[in-house]
Amino acid sequence: MQADRPYLPHCLNVFPCKEHIMSDESPIIFTDSCCAKVADLIAEENNPDLMLRVFVNGGGCSGFQYGFTFDEIKNDDDFQIEKNGLTFLVDPMSYQYLVGAEIDYTESLQGSQFVIRNPNAETTCGCGSSFSV
Repeated sequence: MQADRPYLPHCLNVFPCKEHIMSDESPIIFTDSCCAKVADLIAEENNPDLMLRVFVNGGGCSGFQYGFTFDEIKNDDDFQIEKNGLTFLVDPMSYQYLVGAEIDYTESLQGSQFVIRNPNAETTCGCGSSFSV
């Protein structure tokens, strides 16, 4: 562990880039199932430089919606979260809505999907892809 990066529990290192200062709030949790799926997707792309960007933007039936995309570029103000050899990126605006959330990957008879369990969401739509605060 490097001295300039704060250690957080749950085998998850979260550290801000440049001006970001970590608060006492819980980090964003990426489950082992989520990490395994992301690793599989990166392997399929055959590009080890890919990082998963998780974001929130306006839209959806509840006001905000979650999004995921692969990115090779980390912006100066991104929060960088590392787990299981993977890098996850979250922009500052999205981070405030995702602090304390757990991001999982599930497979069931209804299909497979990334699932976000967000304690900040007051309501969510039926499909779980949008929320309000």
